[in-house]
Amino acid sequence: MQNTISNLEKHGFEVIQVPNKTEALKIAKSFIKDGQKVGLGGSVSVSEIGLLDYILNHKNLNVSNQYEPGISMEENTKRRREGMMSDIFVSSSNAITKNGELVNADGSGNRVAAQIFGPKKVLLIVGINKIVDDVKAGFARITNIAAPKNIERINNTAIKYGKEPKHNMSNIGNKFAYIDADVPGRTTIILVNENLGY
Repeated sequence: MQNTISNLEKHGFEVIQVPNKTEALKIAKSFIKDGQKVGLGGSVSVSEIGLLDYILNHKNLNVSNQYEPGISMEENTKRRREGMMSDIFVSSSNAITKNGELVNADGSGNRVAAQIFGPKKVLLIVGINKIVDDVKAGFARITNIAAPKNIERINNTAIKYGKEPKHNMSNIGNKFAYIDADVPGRTTIILVNENLGY
């Protein structure tokens, strides 16, 4: 673990290691400030620690919430674009390598694009289950673990709201990103010593 953290830091990522979800939420909340414009990238991990609810219920934030029920696809896309120019973009990573790299896949592309460029600050909530040996293992993790679980989650949500399930391997993870490094201080990873998300 310490070797992975050291390598992430060498690549420009700030890493805050915490023991559990409760501590992760406490630290994450310290990054959310009144008046901020907040962008969101799809993340079960962010939801699991309670940060998504905290952000959506915060009265003094400008949240680009593309997940609001009932909005049109046009409005959804507009909010995704707005999130790309946020003060802080909150999400997770599909995989982190022991060498200190981030590996991600996305359907629409806003989540991976925002991690690369756009938002002033990126905050990633990541469980230890996302740590892999190398980039190849990161992409394998996406294909074999993260993508199938996300397909099931999203399709079940569609069925719940009376919509046709449309997600599959060809459209949920068709945009990939490998990030070797970032501008020091821009991306903060809260690394949680628990399994989180997919």
